[in-house]
Amino acid sequence: MTADVYQGATAESIRHHYDVSDDFFALWLDPDLTYTCALWDEGDTLESAQKRKLDHLIEGARAAGARRVLDVGCGWGSLLERLVRTHGVQRAVGLTLSDNQARHLRGLALERTEVRVENWLDHEPAEQYDAIISIGAFEHFARTGLSRAERVAAYRAFFERCRAWLPKGGRIALQTNVKGNNVRMDKQTVRDLQFIIDTIFPESEIPALSEVLESSEKRFDVVRLRNDPDHYSRTCQEWFDRLRAHRDQAVEVAGEKTVADYERYLSSTVGHFRNRHLGLSRIVLEAV
Repeated sequence: MTADVYQGATAESIRHHYDVSDDFFALWLDPDLTYTCALWDEGDTLESAQKRKLDHLIEGARAAGARRVLDVGCGWGSLLERLVRTHGVQRAVGLTLSDNQARHLRGLALERTEVRVENWLDHEPAEQYDAIISIGAFEHFARTGLSRAERVAAYRAFFERCRAWLPKGGRIALQTNVKGNNVRMDKQTVRDLQFIIDTIFPESEIPALSEVLESSEKRFDVVRLRNDPDHYSRTCQEWFDRLRAHRDQAVEVAGEKTVADYERYLSSTVGHFRNRHLGLSRIVLEAV
């Protein structure tokens, strides 16, 4: 197994997506720019559902009040902000490969927070963490086109590093898209999924849930697992509606082609989750 397999999607591919424009994403995400599936309950707005998701994963990782917490794939920082300003974490470290996200985060000047433009493969903490949370980054940890064995090996490298960063009993809260169990797809569904791989998230691969669990074995126990595809279908519908409501502004910021690509991506993804071609797993694992 070569090092480039472990690397997953390159920094260039990550920036291709996340560095489109902060102003573009701000038009259709919530005010905290939380670009991952929300956790919905009755009467929720997108904003309240996103905060519920963050709190759910923080509670699962037992990160509230912790001394040191790592956020792998920290995005624009909504989890980091929630950790230090709501849940009393003494030190929160965020990893991203997006220059735009890091610049935005540093502009927030969050107290007790460190932001690093760094691959998890290159991360060498000076001391252990009490908890690790990773939301919507796992999909980038293995490149498109690998065999199952190669993907599992790449994911295992991540869990091995996380195990070294945690004490026994320390927890990871992980949220990731997973392949769905409904394998019957019409031609348009196949075309739309290929479009997302080629145009929106190049070099990234959605794991099977079994691959995530297999790669964590003998390092972590699964203590909680839920599958929420309907929650992501609803989240993508909300994003799509907001993008359409601000379409003229979005075209001014990002151009017609980018807006049209994202409309196709978001509208088709609503159906991918509703029809169970994709799943959304929230997993809590405990170091053994």
